[in-house]
Amino acid sequence: MTTPHGTVETPFFLPVGTQATVKGLTQEALEELGAEILLANTYHLYLRPGHELVHKLGGLHQFMSWPRAILTDSGGYQVFSLSELRKVTEEGVRFRSHLDGSEHLLTPEKAVEIQLALGSDIAMVLDECIETPAPRDKAEAAVMRTTEWARRARDCFQECVRRNGDLAQLQFGIVQGATFADLRRESARQLLDLDFRGYAVGGLAVGEPHEMTCEMTAEVTALLPKGRPRYLMGVGRPEQIADYVALGIDMMDCVLPTRAARHACLYTSEGRVLIKNARYAQDQRPIDPKCRCSVCRRYTRAYLRHLFAAGELTGGILATHHNVHFYLDIMRQIREAIEFGNLAKFSSEMHARYTSGQA
Repeated sequence: MTTPHGTVETPFFLPVGTQATVKGLTQEALEELGAEILLANTYHLYLRPGHELVHKLGGLHQFMSWPRAILTDSGGYQVFSLSELRKVTEEGVRFRSHLDGSEHLLTPEKAVEIQLALGSDIAMVLDECIETPAPRDKAEAAVMRTTEWARRARDCFQECVRRNGDLAQLQFGIVQGATFADLRRESARQLLDLDFRGYAVGGLAVGEPHEMTCEMTAEVTALLPKGRPRYLMGVGRPEQIADYVALGIDMMDCVLPTRAARHACLYTSEGRVLIKNARYAQDQRPIDPKCRCSVCRRYTRAYLRHLFAAGELTGGILATHHNVHFYLDIMRQIREAIEFGNLAKFSSEMHARYTSGQA
């Protein structure tokens, strides 16, 4: 996939840099790990430090000193999940900041404006996120509103192009529909008419079974054009990633590798390592003997366990470095498996390793 800040090999994983930083990692570390694209959070950056300040300081890439690609979400998910006293109308969503209680109105046009000011390479349109499981009538209403908001966002973006010339940003639409296959298909068809540069599948992996996530994803990817990126938002577990790729997904993001690392859960080629367990107190092996990250080349499981037991920040930093490397390397292995026709075998092996207990 070609972006204004370089080409990204698909399929790929986006490390999550919510507040213009991936928790526990410097940009130098992310470059060393080979990350080609990051995800930043529009809601958080809008509230602090503010999109206008970021724009004044040269845009998000310069502000955070990241030379490669950045995707920003619309802020919608965070508005629906973090904010209190929110009110959804046809105009947009009115909410109070989780920081200071100040009132804000996020409209499809405002989400476009914020992301253009940030200067991200890929910008997501505002969609309506609803809880799961959802009643059908609520899911239907959310699909209708998501389509209307997407149309307004597309019109706003294209008006900016007419005024200012071609913009160095790719705008993606987001398919909704909860766990109703027909609503998912209808949402996809409606968004296809708007001719986005890429399409995301939203509102999944929020508590429904993995099989349901796959079923709904398959319903959508069957309709989306193969020549444009297809993004499954908010996934996934290591053993599930190849499943999504097999369904036609090109890109995905998840906080799991960084969040799990901070809670002493490490991912390896043989399964999870819960490093606080006493069994690792004298374990002189690296986290993963097959891993080539700088942490595994230098430190032992015993040392990592000691750092977590002592409450040292370094423990979480080293664990995060390893876990992000592991996810990026999974994507490299998946690309290789696709090339050699071994994706199903790779997926089966990953499931076996991650259902057999600790490594």
